[in-house]
Amino acid sequence: MMKKKTKIQVFLLCLVPFIMVLGNSMLIPVLPKIKKAVDINQFRVGLMVTAFSIPAGIVIPLAGILSDQIGRKKVMAPALIVYGTGGILAGIASMVLEKPFWGIMAGRIIQGIGAGGTYQLAMAMAGDIFKTQERVLALGLLEASNGLGKVISPILGAGFALISWYFPFFAYGFLAIPIGLAIWFLVKEETEFKKQSFKNYVDAVKEIFKNKVSGLLASFFAGMVALFSLFGISSLYSDILEKDFGILGIKKGLVMAGPVFVMATLSFVLGIILEKAKNKGLKLFVITGLVFIISGQGLFLLLKGMWPKFASLVLLGAGVGLVMTPVNTLVTGSCSTKRRGIITCLYGSLRFFGVAIGPPLYGLSEKYGIVPTVAVMSIAPILSLIASIVFINIDKILKQETSQKASFASTAESASESRNPVVSSSKKLLSFKRKLR
Repeated sequence: MMKKKTKIQVFLLCLVPFIMVLGNSMLIPVLPKIKKAVDINQFRVGLMVTAFSIPAGIVIPLAGILSDQIGRKKVMAPALIVYGTGGILAGIASMVLEKPFWGIMAGRIIQGIGAGGTYQLAMAMAGDIFKTQERVLALGLLEASNGLGKVISPILGAGFALISWYFPFFAYGFLAIPIGLAIWFLVKEETEFKKQSFKNYVDAVKEIFKNKVSGLLASFFAGMVALFSLFGISSLYSDILEKDFGILGIKKGLVMAGPVFVMATLSFVLGIILEKAKNKGLKLFVITGLVFIISGQGLFLLLKGMWPKFASLVLLGAGVGLVMTPVNTLVTGSCSTKRRGIITCLYGSLRFFGVAIGPPLYGLSEKYGIVPTVAVMSIAPILSLIASIVFINIDKILKQETSQKASFASTAESASESRNPVVSSSKKLLSFKRKLR
């Protein structure tokens, strides 16, 4: 059983994905109001999601490299403060500028830069703290927290928009900055990070991909496609709810929360199941999830009416929940602590790009029609399903201890690590057992 101090740290780490996911999810139900208030079209309002996600996707690998050098907390806490500050700046621009579009975009870009150093580093830190089966549970909790953020964020966004269409921007600052300070003062790094030779660092990362490139890329792509589909369809459904069915405000937020609630619940339950199953069935869950996503998109086109379409989104959300926890486990378990930051963050970049391009691409339905647009976008999960079936090999991806230790020794990564590996491993095992008492 975890000590109280460890539980507090895990709780704070779970707040990081919760806050980060608000970056886009809280705006989804507010986008129609923003569109009307700022007087822009559906494509440009979709760019407000893109302006957040693309900078985040670019910064994420850089944050990962930096965290492998100086530690996760030293990157994560300041990043949360930058994230909150960007939201406040977007809110101020909305209040004071006559044509606030570009001011909002600037604030969203700053938010995205901050977001680049958040969730993926929380995942990496959970991987540092927990080992083997406990890691699956911890990652399930993080993904469930991410999903819970997606559940609550449409309701929060709709509620905040009742005050003003721009109030959600200020909410980012009120929520993120205190959590950043709490992470800084209350979360303790379990691993000692030392500056590594850049050449040795790059060589070790290359070695990981050399041995596992096909399986890792298929896993990365599955995570990206899952979120691409979820956010793309959600932004489209949000617009349909308002235009075709007159669903507004809190009621709309509650409807939008349904699919992501299913996703969050499945992520949490799957973490418990996989912990007990000792990672058996990871590939099966990924494949099943992608089938659900493809089916959900197909039913979204075929079914008419608000609730039938809602049911198709619930199926899609279930698919995303089945994909994310196994993929997170594969990514974080594919490498050791000293490389986990960059590997996890490369994966995070693709997740963010999936979120970034989903809403504007699905927004093209305004020009080309819903059926052709969604049909074309469904090609992505179909390709991901094929890649997952062919390339994901669980044993090969998770088998990293011996090969990577040999790689570290050959590249002379750290004298302190190579001097006495048996003693080091024993100390880590003893420390880990103490945490779980």
